[in-house]
Amino acid sequence: MSDPIPLHTPAGYAPTFALGLDDGTGHLSLVSAMRPLPVMAIDGSVTGPAVLPAPEPLEGETAATQIVGPFEPALGRPIYCTLAGTWEGSVRLLRSTDGGARKQGVTLAGAEWAVFTANACEPVWEETEEAATLWLECTITQGTLAYRVSQ
Repeated sequence: MSDPIPLHTPAGYAPTFALGLDDGTGHLSLVSAMRPLPVMAIDGSVTGPAVLPAPEPLEGETAATQIVGPFEPALGRPIYCTLAGTWEGSVRLLRSTDGGARKQGVTLAGAEWAVFTANACEPVWEETEEAATLWLECTITQGTLAYRVSQ
């Protein structure tokens, strides 16, 4: 047990709290130097977005209108879309939860999201649903588009 902390006026009291986590048997184990919060993988035994390997990127080139995919994202990580080349047209991020049978454009607050008409390199989505896959709808009217969806 640590030494008591002296209290000083005017309060005469100090609010306290303790952090804990499941000890593996369904009981609370207080966080301490001997049992720290599992926030960083040291030996690779912890799983989660920070330690899982990134999936293979979806990448290629197209000069024609097509839908490319699927990209199967790791959960809880930003997904980046990189568009390059000399092209005209549009590119739209699509999402599916049924293996690609039905694909829908992603939205934000009811408005289209992740729709591009020029080169870009930016985060476009963060997935939280295990069965979801992402696709790119490329509508190319001229030139060649180089695309990459990655994490």
